[in-house]
Amino acid sequence: MRTFANEGRQMRRGGRSRISSLVTVLVLVWLIIGAVAAGQRDYFGSAPTNCASTGTIAVTILAGPLNYLGMNPTVDDCKVDLPQPSP
Repeated sequence: MRTFANEGRQMRRGGRSRISSLVTVLVLVWLIIGAVAAGQRDYFGSAPTNCASTGTIAVTILAGPLNYLGMNPTVDDCKVDLPQPSP
């Protein structure tokens, strides 16, 4: 038996689905724009040689469209603790 209350629950579930898919699409477009910006700066031309260059690529991609508003994120110094062999 269909009631008005059941139809309302179905509409709410569908609304969440649309919102989550919209957020997913926006995040993907944001990251794609960031990857394009990193490509235009020739960050993908050679393999990253250290942690700082890898970090610069990552923050450029995460910055997304902010790269085109004048933001130029870089990582200058990166410290990675390497495990020491046990004596």
